Amino acid sequence: KNAQLFVKRVVVDASTVRCLATVVPPQPGGKQIYKRDKPHCNVGTIGHVDHGKTTLTAAITKILAEKKLAKYKTYDDIDNAPEERKRGITINSAHVEYQTSKRHYGHTDCPGHLDYIKNMITGAHQMDGAILVVAATDGPMPQTREHLILAKQIGIESIVVYLNKADAADNEMIELAEIELRELMSEIGFKGDEVPIIVGSALCALENKNPEIGRDSVLKLLDTVDEKIPTPIRDLEKPFLLPVEHVYSIPGRGTVVTGRLERGILKKGNECEIAGHGKLVKTTITGIEMFHKTLEEAQAGDSIGALLRGVKRDDIRRGMVLAKPGSVSAHDHIEAQVYCLKKEEGGRSRPFITTQFCPMFSRTFDIVAQMLFKDKELMMPGEDIHMTMKLNQPMVLEQGQRFTLRDGKMTI
Repeated sequence: KNAQLFVKRVVVDASTVRCLATVVPPQPGGKQIYKRDKPHCNVGTIGHVDHGKTTLTAAITKILAEKKLAKYKTYDDIDNAPEERKRGITINSAHVEYQTSKRHYGHTDCPGHLDYIKNMITGAHQMDGAILVVAATDGPMPQTREHLILAKQIGIESIVVYLNKADAADNEMIELAEIELRELMSEIGFKGDEVPIIVGSALCALENKNPEIGRDSVLKLLDTVDEKIPTPIRDLEKPFLLPVEHVYSIPGRGTVVTGRLERGILKKGNECEIAGHGKLVKTTITGIEMFHKTLEEAQAGDSIGALLRGVKRDDIRRGMVLAKPGSVSAHDHIEAQVYCLKKEEGGRSRPFITTQFCPMFSRTFDIVAQMLFKDKELMMPGEDIHMTMKLNQPMVLEQGQRFTLRDGKMTI
């Protein structure tokens, strides 16, 4: 009647240990502990609205769930806001987790609709590499171009293409879409001739139909992502910094901020400052989670939730920065080098006038900024000039930090 546990001695090759999946029992509170046994990489799906980004994300989790390397997330699980389900489009960036045999991934599903480009910028900022989804039935479309321009500007160099909806396109359409896509990517500054393109159908993969263009294409895509998107070298030595993406109030626990740790190491008990939007809030980290698992310490590149002590939800806004005390400062005037996109690059045809206002996006914030030119009144499309930017609120900006300017629904 007494249970007996028999343990067999197993010899493990140490060179393979980093690629073993590790099961860690739940803590007394019921949360599993996140265990680092593989390199972590952040990727995401970008591309035009309705080209199949969310369907592909769901298909990836479904296929990997069969191998016990992910939890299956349906289309509705990913597009989980009522308005998203009602309209059938992604509005906010969604995050899912999965593994391959080689790496652990945090995956951001970015909105493709023109009205939600600012949410795409926030999502793309968190990526080490991107999966560009293009429908073979349409080829490159306006947001395909804009997402590629934004990815290039944000600093994403590694892109793998999934040419989707192959079940609804003939060979001629697929070949034409591939040619147009390679030309577009070369024009924007990527190595268009070298970019890997996988042809398939995310819907077939999701519905277990036509495995050659369905399941097999998704597995080939994942192998290509493993191979072609390098494992990033993380900056663990500098003071920790986390741009705040979302803020939540958890009843009985306190306020949680989420985002991707940009640099450094963050531990429970660390004192920190949250700066931006003209505020400075001091607090202490009382807990860290990643994909609903407890984290002993967060490292640069991790997408986490951090529980804060003694802070109200209204004290913090998206776009602020959580950082080591004294390591950052907020500014309302900056000196910047700015390139103005030409009309054929997706920009505008009219010149800009000094003192003009426009929305500015960087990390997770978007605010209004005023452009002040030096020694000239106009900036023409195609020009690259030095200017002063006057922000309507002090924000944390550092030397060399990239930002994007927009005009209406256009990246400029």
